[in-house]
Amino acid sequence: MISPKTKQEINVLREGGRRHAIILHELAQMCVPGVSSFEIEERARALCKKHQVIPAFLNYPGEATYPFPSSICFSVNDEIVHGIPNQSNKILQDGDVVTIDIGIIFNDLITDAAVTVIVGEDKKGYQSMIDAANYGLAAGIGAALVDSPVSDIGCAIEQVIKRHGDYTIYRGLVGHGVGYDLHEEPNIPNFCTKNRRPLIPSGAVLAIEPMIGDGSPKFILDPDEWTYRTVDGSVSVHVEHTIVVLDNGPEILTTIR
Repeated sequence: MISPKTKQEINVLREGGRRHAIILHELAQMCVPGVSSFEIEERARALCKKHQVIPAFLNYPGEATYPFPSSICFSVNDEIVHGIPNQSNKILQDGDVVTIDIGIIFNDLITDAAVTVIVGEDKKGYQSMIDAANYGLAAGIGAALVDSPVSDIGCAIEQVIKRHGDYTIYRGLVGHGVGYDLHEEPNIPNFCTKNRRPLIPSGAVLAIEPMIGDGSPKFILDPDEWTYRTVDGSVSVHVEHTIVVLDNGPEILTTIR
């Protein structure tokens, strides 16, 4: 069941989302050749402290045998999601494709957002894939309407992404509800399905997050038990916003106001 948030909670999420966007923007700007994942993780923790928020991913219990050890997910090139920045030091190289994904807690409510950037020069033209993912994200947000099925979001994402290139959509990785917990109902696929339930209530808070690539649709779980990477070493991108669905349409929460 989708848990709508109250007007007061939405206002808290707006402020949390604003702080979230500022933090994510600064971390993305750090992604230049020679910078290490250790440095970016350290800066993420400092920024969370500065903006008086709590990193939602740090010590998050998942299906692994140990909790997530970082405040951000830092995924490079063939890592799709959940890359760990502080287990091995990743030194960024010119042309790398990097996703930074961070969840934050502000006044007990959670937002989730991700951005993919190219380090230095776009040597292999991956910006077009990032653009396609962002177009898909925008389409999915636009389809998130009160009393519409959640499946409309995924269908809009897939249709727009496919118009911008022959990209892979990783079908086992989905968006989700968020707010009270990091992962709430519903799951939000990034592709068309025939399921016309559930319907989106007013006040639903959703994390919409296309994850696409330019190779095989298959992916594997690393021995670290957290990182998903492409099976063939192909590059992937991941973009995400937290939104609230209101009677007058969807509103992006994780944006700088």
